[in-house]
Amino acid sequence: MAIGTEKARSELIVSPVLVELRKHFQKKISLFSGIEFNIDPDRGLTGICDFLIGLSEEQLFVQAPVIALVEAKNDNLKSGIGQCLGEMLAAQIFNERENRSIETIYGVVTTGTIWQFLSLNSRSVTIDLREYAIGKLPKIFGILASFLV
Repeated sequence: MAIGTEKARSELIVSPVLVELRKHFQKKISLFSGIEFNIDPDRGLTGICDFLIGLSEEQLFVQAPVIALVEAKNDNLKSGIGQCLGEMLAAQIFNERENRSIETIYGVVTTGTIWQFLSLNSRSVTIDLREYAIGKLPKIFGILASFLV
């Protein structure tokens, strides 16, 4: 089945993976889709996150700490890396403002069929240069789960 839009990819491929992750952690994490995350307009850290994962069971509103951001892109992972890094920086600032800082913020850029992972530790960014195909779903799921332990 061809999936031509980012929204469709998010709903049909990415969302089920993240919902399963939440189930795996017995709903002890929060998962938000299409959430407005306006943290610092002066620095351009505003906008809609495709997916945001928090370490709170609260599902009504975003609470710190935010641990991971997932950006779904139509067909080009590279086009989402900058946006994802901006969202990760925004999450870091949000957590600090809420006095719930965590050591590492994680990011994911995905087309749905290909996944790439990033991390932000203090002011140091790491981009995993490997791209993981959806056929390796257990590996992708394991990486996502490792963010939360």
